[in-house]
Amino acid sequence: MKLSIIIVNYKTYDYTFSAIKSVLNSYIDFEYEIFLIDNASNDGSIEKLEQDFFDKISNNKIEIIKNTENLGFAKANNIAIKKSNSDYILLLNSDTKVSNTAIYGSVNYLESLHKPAILTCKVLLEDGKLDHACKRGFPTPEASFYYFTKLDKKNPQKYGAYDYLTLDENEIGYVDAVSGAFMLIAKEIIENVGLLDEDYFMYAEDIDYCYRAKQAGYEVIYYPKETITHYKNKSRPKRKYKTIYNFYHTMWLFYKKHYIKKYNPLVTLSVICGISLKYLIELIKNAVRR
Repeated sequence: MKLSIIIVNYKTYDYTFSAIKSVLNSYIDFEYEIFLIDNASNDGSIEKLEQDFFDKISNNKIEIIKNTENLGFAKANNIAIKKSNSDYILLLNSDTKVSNTAIYGSVNYLESLHKPAILTCKVLLEDGKLDHACKRGFPTPEASFYYFTKLDKKNPQKYGAYDYLTLDENEIGYVDAVSGAFMLIAKEIIENVGLLDEDYFMYAEDIDYCYRAKQAGYEVIYYPKETITHYKNKSRPKRKYKTIYNFYHTMWLFYKKHYIKKYNPLVTLSVICGISLKYLIELIKNAVRR
C-alpha cells in the first residue's frame, strides 16, 4: 500500500463527509486507504458516515475505528498509524477539502526527493488567504514575543520566524514545522522517530512531531504547488473553555519539553506569565462572545 489517509471525526459530520468525498473524487493513481477514527462523537455522525460510505467500507477502501471515549487528536491518529502498513501516512483534518491533485502531487513530489521527509501543501482558509500554520517556525520565546507583539508584521525578514515569513507562500522550501491539517509523513520517519506525543490532547502535536523529526535529521517541506482548503474552527464558532485551556496548556507543554533547559529561569518565568496572560484574555473574550 502506498498511502494511508487518517481522518479523525468528532461531531463534525458535514465537514468530515465533505473531506472524505473530496479525497474519493480526487485524482490518485496509486493504492491508498482511509482510516476514519471517531472520537466517541455520540451525535449520530459516525453512523451517518457509515451509511454514506457503505460501499467503500465494504470493499475496504475505508476502515472505521470507533473509540469509546474522546482520546484527543494525537492518540486517535496513533491508533491508525499503528495499523498502517503503507509507505506514507497522511494526517488530514476533518474540516478540510483537498483539491483534485493535492494528494497525488504531494506524494509524487515527496517520492521524487528519494529521501524520507515530512511535507505539507499550501493550506488556504475559506477566504482564500494562506493558513500560516502550514509553514511556520518553532515557537521559541523570541519568535513568540515578536509574533504576539506584532513586530513580525513590521519587519517580516527580521522578526517573522514564527510564521516563517522569510519564505514566500508560493515558494517551495524547508521550514521548521507544518500543520496537522495536511501532514504527509514517510513511514521510515515514524519507524525511527515514533508516534505522535499523546501528552498533547489537541494542538501542538504537529509542531512537536516536526521538532523531533528535525532533531533526528529529517527535513520538513512546504510544497505550495498543491493546495487544500481548511475550514478552520468553523465547527465551533464559540470556543469551549476546555478547548481554550488545551490550546494554551500545549504551549507550556512544548516549552517544558523542548526549551526549559535551554533558557534561564527569568525567561521561563516570562513565558509562564505570557501564556497565562494570553489565556486570561482569551477566557474574557470568549465570555463576552457568549
